[in-house]
Amino acid sequence: MAVKIRLRRMGAKKAPFYRIVVADSRSPRDGKFIEEIGYYNPIAEPTEIKVDAEKAKKWLSNGAQPSDTVRNLLKKVGIIE
Repeated sequence: MAVKIRLRRMGAKKAPFYRIVVADSRSPRDGKFIEEIGYYNPIAEPTEIKVDAEKAKKWLSNGAQPSDTVRNLLKKVGIIE
């Protein structure tokens, strides 16, 4: 089972809010997920990024692959270099 760390879109139309989740790569974007590890709010000024560092590091060490956007967010927070 290929596991990915990716964004799950929430919020209203034209007001996106994203949850950072660990999910099977075959499941749909807003479908079933394994665990929620944080959130990202691009609308707030400044943008809000909150990630549980312990959970993120655990999943990365277990082989979960972050999407490009999540990789950039994790770099901003300082979890990966």
